[in-house]
Amino acid sequence: MNGSAIRTAAVLDIQLKRGPAGLGFNIVGGVDHQHLMNDTGIYVAKIKENGAAALDGRLQEGDKILAINGHKLENLSHSAAVELFRSAGEDVQLRVQQRSQFAANGPVNPRADGDSSPAVGVVAVGVVLALAVMGLFLYKRHSSFRRPF
Repeated sequence: MNGSAIRTAAVLDIQLKRGPAGLGFNIVGGVDHQHLMNDTGIYVAKIKENGAAALDGRLQEGDKILAINGHKLENLSHSAAVELFRSAGEDVQLRVQQRSQFAANGPVNPRADGDSSPAVGVVAVGVVLALAVMGLFLYKRHSSFRRPF
């Protein structure tokens, strides 16, 4: 083992009854819209307040949906997965892998608006400059204590 934290995520079977607003959650992912790098799975993006999933309480944002009514969601496009949810009927059986707190990789693009933050680049440049100035200062200070032979 390389010292990394490993935790196996629990798999749950959750029965939901479709309400007036559907099942009460949004999904992301699929082979054509990967949510996580190198993972084509379908994930819960958002739990809608007072929806069937929120009232049940077990399904959480970030959970991976493995199957719906016995149909595995492996290697499906996002639209094919959406169609399975739409045609699932009133009583829906979900097999869900709960999100792990020690995930190996994160979202391909964690920002919902699709923009990367310029602040990250500014902070990185600032840190590099600060380290360079500090290194130069320590080098000059250390050289002033040297005596020639």
